[in-house]
Amino acid sequence: MNEIVHTVKHFRDLTPYEVYSMLRLRNEVFVVEQNCVFQDADNKDLYCHHVLMYENKQLVAYARIVPKGLTYEEMSIGRVVTSALVRGTGAGKQLMQVAIESCYRLFGPGPIKIGAQLYAEKFYNSLGFTSTGAVYDEDGIPHTEMIKA
Repeated sequence: MNEIVHTVKHFRDLTPYEVYSMLRLRNEVFVVEQNCVFQDADNKDLYCHHVLMYENKQLVAYARIVPKGLTYEEMSIGRVVTSALVRGTGAGKQLMQVAIESCYRLFGPGPIKIGAQLYAEKFYNSLGFTSTGAVYDEDGIPHTEMIKA
C-alpha cells in the first residue's frame, strides 16, 4: 500500500474536483456496489466537514463529519466509505481515526453517534462504538445506531 494522505475541509472550502470525487466514490460504493437506490445528496453536505483520503492522488476513502443537531443531537460521522482498491489494508480504520479526531477538534469533547451498517458493527466496536438499540432498515440495508461515549 502506498502512503495515504488526508485532508479535512468544510464544504465551502472544497474544490469542484474534490466534490466530484467524493460524490463519485459514494455513488460507486453505495449505489452501484451495494445496489442501494437512495438520495445521497441530502442537503447535509453543505453544513459538514469532509474527510478525504488519497492514495496516488486518487480518492480512496471518505467520511462526513456532521455537527450536533443536524442528524442526531450528538456530533456524528456519516457516509463512511472506502474504495475496493484499499479494502483490507487498514485504510478504513485510518479513515475513522481521522474522523473521530476531527470531531473532537472541530466540536470539542462529547459523544459521537453513528448509524452503522450492521455488517460493520464489529469494526465500529473496535473503535470504541457500542450499539444503542435495535436493528433498523435504511434503504434496504440493516443498520444499528452506535455511540462512542
